[in-house]
Amino acid sequence: MIHNYFVHETAVVDEGAIVGDGVKIWHFSHIMSNCKIGDKCNIGQNVVISPGVELGKNVKIQNNVSIYEGVTCDDDVFLGPSMVFTNVINPRSAINRRGQYFKTHVGKGASIGANATIVCGHDIGSFAFIGAGAVVTKTIPAYALVVGNPARQLGWVSEYGHRLDFDNNGLAICEESQQEYKLENNTVNRVK
Repeated sequence: MIHNYFVHETAVVDEGAIVGDGVKIWHFSHIMSNCKIGDKCNIGQNVVISPGVELGKNVKIQNNVSIYEGVTCDDDVFLGPSMVFTNVINPRSAINRRGQYFKTHVGKGASIGANATIVCGHDIGSFAFIGAGAVVTKTIPAYALVVGNPARQLGWVSEYGHRLDFDNNGLAICEESQQEYKLENNTVNRVK
C-alpha cells in the first residue's frame, strides 16, 4: 500500500489508524487503530498513540511518549521527551476502569516540556508552556507559563514562547514578533 507518510521499518501502524500527509513515524513506535493523526506530524522514537487519540496538524512528539485514549491535541502542539499523560485518576491493577477515562485537551501551539506529567481531566490552554518535569494537577489557561510539582504559574508567554511583561494597563508586546497581548481578568488574549 502506498502512503503519503513515512513509517520506519520498526514502527507499527495498525489498520484503521488515520494518518495525514507528510507524517513521519520513527523507530519502534506504535500507532493503534481508530486514532487520527493530522498532516505533517512528527512521531519520535518509541511513541504509542492509543485508539481514540486525535492529533491536529504539525504536532511534534519527542521520544518515549505514550498518548492514551481521551487525549486530543490541536495544531502545532509540542510534546517533549518522556512527558506523560494519564487517563485514570485512581488506577488499580485488579480493577478495570476502561469506561472511566478522563479527557485531556491540549490547545493550539502549547508546549509540554521533557518529563512533565499531565494528570488526566486537566486541559492545557492554547500556547501555554509547561516546564520540564512539571506535574499538572489543574487546568492551565492559555498563554500560561507553569513549572514545578505541583505545577504553579510563574507568568505568561507569547505565541513565540517568550515571557510577557504586562504594563499597568494590562498590555505587553512580544519583542521578537511585535505581537501585542492584553491581560484582563487573569486571561490573556492577543490583540494584534
